[in-house]
Amino acid sequence: MLQQSLLPDTLPAVPGMETAAHYHTASPDRLGGDFYDVFPVDGKRFAFFLGDVCGKGPQAAAVTSLTRYTLRAAALHDPDPVSALTTLNTVLHERYAAGGDTRYCTAVFGTLEPDPATGHVTVHLASGGHPPALVLRADGTAAYLRTPGGLLVGVLPDAAFTTATTVLCPGDTLLLYTDGLTEARTGKTRTDLYGEEAVLAFATGHAARAGTSPASLVEALTGLLAGFGDGLDDDTALLALGVPALDRPTGGTP
Repeated sequence: MLQQSLLPDTLPAVPGMETAAHYHTASPDRLGGDFYDVFPVDGKRFAFFLGDVCGKGPQAAAVTSLTRYTLRAAALHDPDPVSALTTLNTVLHERYAAGGDTRYCTAVFGTLEPDPATGHVTVHLASGGHPPALVLRADGTAAYLRTPGGLLVGVLPDAAFTTATTVLCPGDTLLLYTDGLTEARTGKTRTDLYGEEAVLAFATGHAARAGTSPASLVEALTGLLAGFGDGLDDDTALLALGVPALDRPTGGTP
């Protein structure tokens, strides 16, 4: 129940977009530190974030709660991704590091700005030590949207973050995930990590077979996570945000 309270019950309807999310719990006996959210910030923009707090258990849950509250409050004041992560960095560092108990997280924070005239959605995002977002295009190609630099959030009093920008057109989807996916142990001896290149190959292959809708992508990744078995020993959060193809109506998935 506590884990569920740290995640949104549902994702809001974003005009002209589809959304889908999934949280895979590696162990029902341990509270994880992964988190995500999507919410409106003004009359035309939505904000989103996804991240992973270090550690497990009640202490990690407390940091997760503080992180989610801080990012939402920061976004309502200034939705610029760099500003939001900078505020979070300041809050975490002053709350924990100053007392000698450094607590940090990795996070991606971004904004969505739909253009009703074109059906396109402009995405601005910044990352703090987090695996890169993946953009799947309607033509079946995929590539990572990397942000230069981006330190772990909360470790240093002053951390620099930079913004990356992309435009989602009909049929395009942005995928965010936590490192439980890339660090899943594979192979006969469970010593190899799944890695970013395997995620890229899996997503590209799925797009070629079944398209790029957020719901179908998250469903496929959910099956992939289940297939790792005991090689998946960390919680994993998935968040997909996409513009429906021209022959598909809009919708949302909790």
